[in-house]
Amino acid sequence: MGAQEYDSQLLESVSVRRRRMRDAFLFGAQRGRRSVDERLGKLVAGIVIAAVLCAGCVGWSFISERLMGQDPSGSNPSSTPSSAVTPR
Repeated sequence: MGAQEYDSQLLESVSVRRRRMRDAFLFGAQRGRRSVDERLGKLVAGIVIAAVLCAGCVGWSFISERLMGQDPSGSNPSSTPSSAVTPR
């Protein structure tokens, strides 16, 4: 093992130890609970994002259906009055 590898391994182990010490200081016995809470929060956020995307798709479908149903000239053949006389 070269000096370079030893130094990088030492720095990484110090980094891991500092992170663990910081987490123990900040969260104490709640470390396991914190990970469950984070996962639950991510699940709720995912459900909310999925609901917003679904609502957006439904809205887009509704708007595009309404726009495609319109005649560009402004007269819709399906909405002609029933009293219109057809030429013979």
